[in-house]
Amino acid sequence: MSGYLFDFFISYSRQGSVQKWLLNHFYNKLVECLADECAPAPRVYMDRHMPRAVDWSHNLRTSLRHSKIMIQVMTPHYFRSGWCMSELQSMRAREEMLGFASAKIPQGLIYPIVYSDCEDLRDEERMRKWHDFKEYAHPDPVYQQTVEYIHFHKEVKQLARDLVELASWVPDWQEDWPIVELPDPIVTRRTPLPRFEPCPEP
Repeated sequence: MSGYLFDFFISYSRQGSVQKWLLNHFYNKLVECLADECAPAPRVYMDRHMPRAVDWSHNLRTSLRHSKIMIQVMTPHYFRSGWCMSELQSMRAREEMLGFASAKIPQGLIYPIVYSDCEDLRDEERMRKWHDFKEYAHPDPVYQQTVEYIHFHKEVKQLARDLVELASWVPDWQEDWPIVELPDPIVTRRTPLPRFEPCPEP
């Protein structure tokens, strides 16, 4: 298998309401708006339609390696997930390999959007401009019946324009695009609370 299979790869954590939001609103609206911007319609990967009997970890890695741009959906849990960090670091390694997201070539291959506030943003995340969707982070289907949904559509339409422009100058696919392996979940050390002292041995 060689070449790009997808134009965009959505990287997200399943924790919280973000997956519900992606399935109920964002994914379909993005696909729709991308089709409005160019033909043929860009291909978007999200792990919503995993073929049966397929190893899901291999499928994710293969799909990422064969995608042009990664859409990073930032939530607090995103930065605690080994899988999400593997996807992020893999795309960062590709950028470094190409000299992207640097002083010489500022543009990168990761398009961050913010679904909810994140305290764990690293310096490299803070230095990259993101698209703020916190105002539109309503996961339930009833959101589509509100007046505010019109503004959500406009935001996704602007996002689609940005993504189409970004994808237009992505370099040709390479066999050696890197994949960074990280454990899942990422174990974070916690300070023990004083009241939980170990019981003395009898």
